[in-house]
Amino acid sequence: MSKIILFNKPCQVLCQFGPVAGKTTLANYIDIPHVYAAGRLDFESEGLLVLTDDGKLQAQISEPRHKQPKCYLAQVENIPERKALVTLARGVSLKDGLTRPARVRMVDEPDWLWPREPPVRQRREIPTQWLELEITEGRNRQVRRMTAAVGHPTLRLIRTRVAGWTLGDLQPGDWREESV
Repeated sequence: MSKIILFNKPCQVLCQFGPVAGKTTLANYIDIPHVYAAGRLDFESEGLLVLTDDGKLQAQISEPRHKQPKCYLAQVENIPERKALVTLARGVSLKDGLTRPARVRMVDEPDWLWPREPPVRQRREIPTQWLELEITEGRNRQVRRMTAAVGHPTLRLIRTRVAGWTLGDLQPGDWREESV
């Protein structure tokens, strides 16, 4: 039976267990042998990380050819116009090619959201907007590159869902084991 761990990765945690001088890793939070991250979140991103001891399941979750949906909340600079949202939805041209179409919509800041450490930089004269994006790829820093390409750099990024697993009420640094 496969072991599945759902972890709410805090900001500034590396998605690996091996030590890195001066950096916090998964080993600082999870002491379960033989589980590995199925996909990654960059150092500055937060939210749902799925870990498993099943190599086939890990590949099914993380390899883009399986088209597993991943949902993110992104706080971006400025208020996107319709054209930017349409571009995100149709696919964005990046250096490594055109992204698959995404589902995107503007949303209010979630009322369940925890404070980020360190805090997101705020500039009085530049408003921010929250977007909900669902993608079926998972290229390196994809959501950040997509929003930047349409003129709205991501300030904060939180993954809330991977395939059928959701963040739920997990707080940063907390994890739970799921039954398969």
